[in-house]
Amino acid sequence: MGLLKIDKSKMVEEKVKTTPQNVKEANEALFCATMNLPTAAKHCGMTQKEMKLTFWEYLKYHPRDYVYENLSS
Repeated sequence: MGLLKIDKSKMVEEKVKTTPQNVKEANEALFCATMNLPTAAKHCGMTQKEMKLTFWEYLKYHPRDYVYENLSS
């Protein structure tokens, strides 16, 4: 292999299996803003659209864990 040639077989990422544990970790990381959506989707082995829908469901059924203060007054 030459200096400028790229071995394309080594550029393929492994398929990640979607497990409840991976989804839970990704949802909690998205909620705390420690992971962005593309990274969380890749962590779970989902598409970004699937991860977005899953996260909306997570938000619907999990209460917030912070205090909201109205600063407009």
